[in-house]
Amino acid sequence: MSNDPYTSYGYLAPGDVPTFELSPEFHRVAPYNSPVSDVERDRAERLLRENIVISLHDHPVQFPDDMRETPQYNRTGRQHTAFSGLMASGMTIVFDNMMDGTACVTGNAPWRWLDIVTDLGMRQADLAHQDDVVVIRTLSDIENAKRDGKVGLVFGLEAATPIENELDRLDVLFGLGLRQIGIAYSEANALGSGLSEKVDAGLTNFGRRAVRRMNQVGLAIDISHSSDRTGIDVCETSERPVLMTHAGARAIWDTSRMKSDDVLRAVAETGGVIGMSAAPHTTLSHEHPRHSILSVMDHFLYCVDLVGIDHVAFGPDTLYGDHVQLHSVFGHLLRVADLGGPTYEKVEYVDGLENPTENFTNIAEWLVQRGFSDDEIVAVLGANIVRALEGIWPS
Repeated sequence: MSNDPYTSYGYLAPGDVPTFELSPEFHRVAPYNSPVSDVERDRAERLLRENIVISLHDHPVQFPDDMRETPQYNRTGRQHTAFSGLMASGMTIVFDNMMDGTACVTGNAPWRWLDIVTDLGMRQADLAHQDDVVVIRTLSDIENAKRDGKVGLVFGLEAATPIENELDRLDVLFGLGLRQIGIAYSEANALGSGLSEKVDAGLTNFGRRAVRRMNQVGLAIDISHSSDRTGIDVCETSERPVLMTHAGARAIWDTSRMKSDDVLRAVAETGGVIGMSAAPHTTLSHEHPRHSILSVMDHFLYCVDLVGIDHVAFGPDTLYGDHVQLHSVFGHLLRVADLGGPTYEKVEYVDGLENPTENFTNIAEWLVQRGFSDDEIVAVLGANIVRALEGIWPS
């Protein structure tokens, strides 16, 4: 047997790893021109500096310059965390769903159990060899990250598909550091229907048992990619707050990726939080059909009016790389083409919410300019999420 640490464990040898340039962490595109005064900018900076800032959903890793090489890159099992990008972001905590629905580590198909376990272990092994970015498992970890000037990652999965029909795998994932999990990623699984299914069958009996186990172990539940009926069933079954980490309002942009008023209200009624997404060509609006921060904020304002500001936050769903090209590479898995809805102008990136480094600076400045109070801004930047987690995670 080879003594090489790569080949002995079945990984590609260093010389076999695809060679490509990783995209820069900052300024892949022109910076957003935020129309704020110096006084407004100073206030936004102060609010970011003094308070806990949480992204409910982002991918804080570097992707290949050419997104077509992402499948090869993922299969090396060694994604590059964007450490300096995170430290410049103003965020305290990022909910990191790792390689999400397109996870391909050692295999050729998504959602394999061993791939997920490998990814979870490799990412944490990487983090253990530096001091700036830490893993978050408890509420006190969040407080410590803020106090110490660190950025914390909450590891999650966008779907529970890898547990197959084994409830105990939820306990295993929790034991390995996972703290948030989705029900289904667009397509149906053993737990329930995804948002791309033509027949919305809702949560299965196994799914109901899984929700109860998630409650028991302290896994935050996400219904962002679940069908409407499944999402409502989850909210009715769960005894703890439910999260919608990255979505928007169907009343603003009528696609299956957005959520109906009934689903949005159901999340709020659990004490949960709705995170505004900014993945390209999703949270569009008729007022701003060219996707930008302004489109996303139309969804934000609608949700605030519908369920109240205490139940709204941000999960921009951004990354370091060409997100538009990523959708074309993984379109068959992401079901981007199945969303339907109104016609729109395609963009090369979402102006103002293009990567995790710029997101919350631009969000805070927009909120300040629109006249939100300090308390309201603090709530949507992170306090709402902390409150929900107090009802989900073990003390």
